[in-house]
Amino acid sequence: MDLFDYMREKNMETEAPLAARMRPRTLDEVVGQEHIIGRDKLLYRAIKADKLSSIIFYGPPGTGKTTLAKVIANTTSAQFTQINATVAGKKDMEEVVAKAKELRGMYGKKTILFIDEIHRFNKGQQDYLLPFVEDGTVILIGATTENPYFEVNGALLSRSIIFELKPIPKEAVQRLIRTAVYDADRGMGSYGAVIDEDAVEFLADISGGDARHALNAVELGVMTTNRAGDGKIHITLEVAQECIQKRAVRYDKTGDNHYDTISAFIKSMRGSDADAAVYYLARMLYAGESVTFIARRIMICAAEDVGNADPNALVVAVNASLAVERVGMPEAQIILAQAVSYVASAPKSNAACIAISEAMQEVGESGNLPIPPHLQDAHYKGAAKLGHGTGYKYAHDYPNHYVEQQYLPYELSGKEFYRPTGNGYEVKIREHMKKLKQGPTRI
Repeated sequence: MDLFDYMREKNMETEAPLAARMRPRTLDEVVGQEHIIGRDKLLYRAIKADKLSSIIFYGPPGTGKTTLAKVIANTTSAQFTQINATVAGKKDMEEVVAKAKELRGMYGKKTILFIDEIHRFNKGQQDYLLPFVEDGTVILIGATTENPYFEVNGALLSRSIIFELKPIPKEAVQRLIRTAVYDADRGMGSYGAVIDEDAVEFLADISGGDARHALNAVELGVMTTNRAGDGKIHITLEVAQECIQKRAVRYDKTGDNHYDTISAFIKSMRGSDADAAVYYLARMLYAGESVTFIARRIMICAAEDVGNADPNALVVAVNASLAVERVGMPEAQIILAQAVSYVASAPKSNAACIAISEAMQEVGESGNLPIPPHLQDAHYKGAAKLGHGTGYKYAHDYPNHYVEQQYLPYELSGKEFYRPTGNGYEVKIREHMKKLKQGPTRI
């Protein structure tokens, strides 16, 4: 490192955003995540002993994935290299691997490769890394906000330990905010700012466990607020509210809030409340929920809760699912809103859902009951001689294309599974079936 590189790094340290300056330098400075970096935990021991294997950090933004990687960089004797998957390509990885081989061969030194947003790498890029992770050329540290079991190569996952980071507890964010305001070394202490406790609570609450979100608001407040008569910058509740113009609706896609929201969404569609259904759709979209996940839930609701009361509901839902994949956001929200409002407003029937549920239960209890011989296939070799298909009545040869004969196994004769309701199109289905069974073609 020459003098110019040194000066550039020092300038970056002082001029970097507050969230970057406040990033912990040691394990003891890290807030939250005690479930993985508590003193008795595997990751804590591995970092302290400098004995890391390949790992993947998974969790929401602002919970410390990059921070932990930086802490590892500060404590390891291995060569630490960082790339970001949003801008890095295969050439960048080839250079890292070549350097890692050189260090390993000439000096016996390990290389830790930190890949931020590893889910952005395509399958080919992830496959390229596999042999070098497997033979120890590089120790991989991946960071992702997406579920790695869906977004990361299964072979890489099998060679890595996955650590899930949780939103930082509110109390820890409060401590971090106070430090950021009053610390003169890395925080904003040299500005002579003070922060009210209700502002601290507000920012910690609104951050949703995202430390970066809270620190960005603190920095904005200090930098844009005029000094009061006492010469200090006062960060009041009103200032804090101005620094965050809207409440960030965020939820962990594997957590309770996620399941509560999707539950309310489905129950609103089922309950024919289009307004509530569209509202919960908006909450999920606002929070960054996958449009394909939402589309799947709409399709399920169309079949489970609307069914044959409006068979077109499933057609709308399926086509919406295809359309959102082709169109993408933000326009996909219009397509989803159309499907949601249609399914919510449609007449409801769960008759088909009940039918398959009862039929599955029956099969589980009674097993493979014999199929009536006249329904069995008569075309394969020797089947006709065994009486298969004998006596079968072809429905289209009869008036109204219907003839009564035994279709269920004889042991289940008279059993009903599908019972059309009195809603929507099922009224016509029920009337049609009743008319057929009362007609002159009973045999």
